[in-house]
Amino acid sequence: MRFLNSVVEFRRGEKRNVEDAIARTESPPARVALIEDDERLRQALVFQLGTAGFQVVPYSSAEEFLVVSGATSFDCIVVDNFLPRMTGLQLQAQLSRTVPFASIVFISGNSELSLGMHAMRKGAVDFLEKPLDEEALVSSIIRGAELTRKRCAEHAQRIELEGRFGELTPREREVFDLITMGLLNKQVGAELGTTERTVKAHRERVMIKMRADSLAGLVRMSGILELQFTRTRSGHMG
Repeated sequence: MRFLNSVVEFRRGEKRNVEDAIARTESPPARVALIEDDERLRQALVFQLGTAGFQVVPYSSAEEFLVVSGATSFDCIVVDNFLPRMTGLQLQAQLSRTVPFASIVFISGNSELSLGMHAMRKGAVDFLEKPLDEEALVSSIIRGAELTRKRCAEHAQRIELEGRFGELTPREREVFDLITMGLLNKQVGAELGTTERTVKAHRERVMIKMRADSLAGLVRMSGILELQFTRTRSGHMG
């Protein structure tokens, strides 16, 4: 079964079932922005991807997409690189500044290797040549959608942790820093010039405010927050 003289190619009988792959993705179904200036191909891809289980919103140009769409609401953006005015690569550059979590899959009738390599270096999920293979396209969109959702979840988690960290007092932050570096209560006390008992009290409040159920959990939070630690020559926090 073929659309548009093999511009969109369907393959059957593969070991991996596309519909099963779609079913394994998170719900709700992935929202896909399709940016393609060729109307017949755009319609064919909307049908193809809709049948595969995606929610597809078509656009005829990058400019239309930027004006009309809420770019952050899409799990994946499928774009033809050779659009009449703003190209796919130019759109990618703009979105990298405004929608950093966007996952982009390029489709192109030009097989020039340098274009694909440039797009991939800039973070594209894939660069697919026409005629498009259904399985490859669907697989790339699934990977893109999963990546976008993961990035958004990680960002939301970081924002939440930054809020909790902001509730700590200056002394509690110092204790947080030191215990997540692996220092024992006694060592933290020596570092801060206070008693082990006082450190223990601060530590308990840190655990409560950060909502950590273990030291390992607190260390993971520190990694997410990407806290940087420096010390002066005197051995105190700098």
